[in-house]
Amino acid sequence: MILDAQQPGAIAQAAAAVQRGDLLGLPTETVYGLAADACNAAAVAAIFEAKGRPTNHPLIVHVANAAGVHAFASQVPDFAQRLMDAFWPGPLTLILPRRPEVGTAAAGGQDSIGVRCPSHPVAQALLQVCAQLGVTGVAAPSANVFGRVSPTTALHVQSEFGQDLLVLDGGACQVGIESTIVDCTRGAPVLLRPGQISRAQITAACGQTVLDKESLSAPAPRASGTLASHYAPRAKVRLMSGAALQTALQALGVHANNLAVWSRNHPAGQDRQAASAGVLWRAMPQDAADAAQALFGLLRDFDARGAQQIWIETPPDTPEWEGVRDRLQRAAA
Repeated sequence: MILDAQQPGAIAQAAAAVQRGDLLGLPTETVYGLAADACNAAAVAAIFEAKGRPTNHPLIVHVANAAGVHAFASQVPDFAQRLMDAFWPGPLTLILPRRPEVGTAAAGGQDSIGVRCPSHPVAQALLQVCAQLGVTGVAAPSANVFGRVSPTTALHVQSEFGQDLLVLDGGACQVGIESTIVDCTRGAPVLLRPGQISRAQITAACGQTVLDKESLSAPAPRASGTLASHYAPRAKVRLMSGAALQTALQALGVHANNLAVWSRNHPAGQDRQAASAGVLWRAMPQDAADAAQALFGLLRDFDARGAQQIWIETPPDTPEWEGVRDRLQRAAA
């Protein structure tokens, strides 16, 4: 059931569902999450079961404010505190040493845990009421079947899990891709997943250069959305340069069928009316933030329209596009 978050009593009804151990579709500024009490092992297990997600693949715990991190983290390094001061509430997840007595299931059994304070007003309101009810944190991975395209509207969530799941409708997500994840367990910030918040912003805020996990001598903690194949629609995704995309379309000619294309410019040499019969084209926004917001909804729409292949122009190799490139590379893996 979809519940309009603006209706009187909606937040209280949703918070009561979380308190009693139910699952909830929750809007955040990034994507919609499948939420449950992070300290209720049975409720957390229900998240893993509903998503078909391996139980050793950790979840992100959402808290109402920066103070809430101490319910789950045994320590917060100074540079992590500076990141919280700069970006919370917002689309940044920090991996921190976990207090051993809490969140074992949500952490996938690791001694670290991912924590985030979302900025979406509905998520904020829900987390604050949950805290008043004794729920110190809410585990909320993306509300989709594991490995598939993340949801950015309440209807997307309902299409994944059906009418029985209570979904709090907070409108379309403004960021559109999942949070940036930074590992803070190694004495320096390590980027595990890019997002809207860039490397340069992280470096400027915490005063330390961001490291890549590939440069580490020991494996980084497991984190959400870091598998090689992820965020995938049913259709096969293929990334290619603008020139290669144009060449491939010209080679197909009139034989193109059930093909969707997302590129910054309409493919050169194609007559738009002739191409429309077998090729569904959508313009990729020139701005990285706009492209991120559109990405997952577009992939879902291509699937719904019966596309068998999705050809996407590789985004620019510039810092602001890193989050979009990451999601597309995983979708195409």
